[in-house]
This record gives sequence, C-alpha cells and structure tokens, in this order.
Amino acid sequence: MSKILTMEELLADSDIKTLASGDVVEGAVLTVKKNEVWIDLGPQGLGVVMRREISHGQKLEKGEKVTVSVIDPEIEKGYALLSLKRAVKDRGWDELQRVFDANEIVEVMPYDANRGGLLIELEGIRGFLPVSQLAAGHYPRVSGADKDEILQKLHSLTNKPLRVRVLDVSRKDNKLIFSEKEAVKDDMQARFSELKVGDAVEGVVTGVIDFGAFVNVDGIEGLVHISEISWERVDNPRNYVKVGETVKAKIIAIDKDRLSLSLKQMTEDPWLKQVKAFNKGDVVEGKVTRITPFGAFVQLSSSVEALVHVSEMSDDEAVDPEKLFQLNERKQFKVLDVDTENRKIALSLKDTKPKPKAKAKK
Repeated sequence: MSKILTMEELLADSDIKTLASGDVVEGAVLTVKKNEVWIDLGPQGLGVVMRREISHGQKLEKGEKVTVSVIDPEIEKGYALLSLKRAVKDRGWDELQRVFDANEIVEVMPYDANRGGLLIELEGIRGFLPVSQLAAGHYPRVSGADKDEILQKLHSLTNKPLRVRVLDVSRKDNKLIFSEKEAVKDDMQARFSELKVGDAVEGVVTGVIDFGAFVNVDGIEGLVHISEISWERVDNPRNYVKVGETVKAKIIAIDKDRLSLSLKQMTEDPWLKQVKAFNKGDVVEGKVTRITPFGAFVQLSSSVEALVHVSEMSDDEAVDPEKLFQLNERKQFKVLDVDTENRKIALSLKDTKPKPKAKAKK
C-alpha cells in the first residue's frame, strides 16, 4: 500500500524551498486590486501584498516580475503574506553594506534638511548626513551659530547632487550615516601634499565671523584670523571681507586638514615705513584708541600704534587711566623708545608736562 505524503514531505523531496518569514523571493503580479495585490510565486503558491506594504507611488501591472519579502509564510487561507516595501529595504541594506565594506563613493541627492544636517534616501533606506560631515565648501559658516541661518544654508543643498561615503550602516539599529568629508578626504590629502607654508593661494570667502574669515581654497578650508586680515587694527572683519569675495592669501601654517592664511602678508607692512617718522625723544600727537588698567594705546598714524604705560602717565602712583583719558581724545606724548624688531613704541605723558621750578635757596 502506497504511503500518502503531506505537502511538507512532497516539498522536502523536491528542490522547492518552503517559505519562511524573512525570505526574499520573486514572483509575478497576478491581479491588482484597490487594497491588495496578488502575487504568483510559482511552485511556492500564491501570496498577497496589502496596499500599506507597497512603496508610495509604485505602480504595478499584471504579469510584472517583482521581488517580495515574506512576512508570514501561511495565513488563514493558506496564502503567504508578502511585502514589496520590505523587499526593497532588504536588498537596500545588503547593497549599502556592500558600499560601506568597499569604501565606495556614491552620489546622493538630499531631499530635506534640519538644523543637524541633511536627510538622504539611498537604495530605499533613509539616512542622515550630519553638519560636521559636510566638506569645507558646503559647511554653513555663520556668526554666533545662528540656527535659523544654518538651516537656511542647509536647505540650499537639498535636491543637489553630493558625493559621499557611507560612514556607518546598521540594519539592526536602522542607522545609516553619510559623510561628504570622507568622500573628498583622499583628494584633499593629495592637494595638501602640493601646498607648503609661504605659498600664495587664491580662494573664496565662505564665512565671516567675529574672530576672522573662512576661505575655501580649491576645496580646502582656510582660516584668516582677525590679526591676519589687515596691517591696521581690525575691530570688525566684515568691514574688510565679504562672503563670496575672491581673495589672495599667503599660507602661514598647515594644521591637519586646515590652512592658516594671511591676507595682510600679501602686501608690504606699512608699519615699517611709517615708524621711521618717530624717533626717541620726539614729542608727538596721537589719538587714544584703547584704555586698560595697565595703560592706554595711542594711534600715531594709520598703521602705527603705541603704548603709554600707567607708570608714564603721572607721578601720582594711584593714577586711574579711565579718569585721565577719554577714547578718541588727542594728546601730546613723548617717545621713550622705538623697538622696530618687536613692533613696539613706548610713550610718556608725564614727560611732556613742564617740571615744577625748584624753590630758591635762602
């Protein structure tokens, strides 16, 4: 008497694999209804995809070959419950892992932004590119870390192609992080190797802040400190450079992935020329520009500033510079010393005052 085999046994004796949750299989669209799509899985039977498991905007036609993910291998009536969305994601995670392992550079198009960075979708998986991982040319340089201005600059990068590397990928944690900095890293190192201290370079100002200006030199970030903007004393860098302006600068230091630049060193130091007009013992006129507890700074010419130490203000040891001077006040001073090497001039106020006459001896 022949043995009657169950479906599981029949499948086991054949090369047909039984379905299991999480499997990714291929099938053909059998029928498309309003809330469901039926899939012919061949020897593995029929499956149904509910509307919520179909990607937004995806249109399916009868006979079309599709890849689906098995949610439940057998529901109430013996059909398999399938998902098109999950299949896309499953394949997407595999592809992203491959891209990450191969350290490949890919092109992406951010679809939105928030104050922390850019939102990106690749291979059906949504990920994030933090502000800190933007390349120098795209980093939002704003004064006072204005969050609204940062967001505005980030929004300007949406729907524009960016070359990135996958910095971190984890299907388990549903995490996908991108980096533009890593994508340009090799190219940047090659460019850095061609630069040296003393080189003159050209770049575009990408940001102006209270302590200086950022300059993009062919994709490499450079900083011009406020002290290197002009030979004059600079109170506000915005009065000297503007965002978008092309400038020429000198490399004064190379630190890891950033250049230290100088604008003023591209021109002759006017201090060296103007200081020749002042000699030890001269009585000169100057304008008070800063008052401190230890003394006052005096502008002698457009590029020459000197110091009147508190000890040279009066014979009174308890003198208060704040009471003795007013900002922008002009006074007569005597030049005590000119130190060209250290760019310093020492002045005296008390030596310009007539000395009291000594009383005649009886």
